Amino acid sequence: MPDALATWIDGCRADSLPLPDRGLDYGDGLFETLLAVNGRIPLRDLHFDRLRSGLAALHFPPLNDTVARHLDAALATLDAKGNYSIRVTVTRGSAPRGYAPPADPEARIVLSAQPMAYDPMTMQRPARVGVSKVSWGKQPALAGVKHLNRLEQVLAARERDVADWDEALMLDQAGALISVTAGNLFLLSGATLLTPVLEDCGIAGTRRRFLIERAADLGLNVRETSLSLDDLKAADEAFYCNSLIGLRSIGEFGGLQWPKQPVCTQLFDHYCKELAA
Repeated sequence: MPDALATWIDGCRADSLPLPDRGLDYGDGLFETLLAVNGRIPLRDLHFDRLRSGLAALHFPPLNDTVARHLDAALATLDAKGNYSIRVTVTRGSAPRGYAPPADPEARIVLSAQPMAYDPMTMQRPARVGVSKVSWGKQPALAGVKHLNRLEQVLAARERDVADWDEALMLDQAGALISVTAGNLFLLSGATLLTPVLEDCGIAGTRRRFLIERAADLGLNVRETSLSLDDLKAADEAFYCNSLIGLRSIGEFGGLQWPKQPVCTQLFDHYCKELAA
């Protein structure tokens, strides 16, 4: 089992959150889930690009330099040969009651690190998935942002666990495929990777961006588009991705099976080269 969490608040080791905090009160903040491998953060620039754009979307002050200092200080205390899951949470900090954010917020930065429970360079077995009854709400102002309001995914993850699926597919309110509870979705059609467009909802994942930018290395095209469950059923392969598992193929859905996933395997091997770089 992984060791207990190590936590830092504003750069200092701590085990409790000062109150009040707008992240707890209103979900007023955002977060990044990072993988640390041998003392480094693969695709670190992609995480900090998303952090920068998320802070701007929520009208936070620029904080990337401060977050980077806290992250590097935390990494220096961890086993340089270990694999860790690291969460960086940024809230708008303490403020008087009320929804309106303070004019000059003092943001709070919370880091937590925990050893990985599995090897991130070993591909997990194909997943059995179902469809969640919980749909993504449309909100273009927050689409793509990894903000703290994740109750849709919390409810979908509970449904997933009760049904004993490996993952749950999540649709928007019009029935279009958006994601799984904890990852971005890709379908293979011929030599083209299809991934849901995220104009109204969803999270723009760092591994999603990696695949969009690097799929051409394997002779694949990528197209962001509206997708349906029928598109999934017709796909040559299907998989999802996130920062901790990398890529995981979908092997079974609704009586359909994909026994072989050669392109997903090639992409995972390509991704592992990035982890080992």
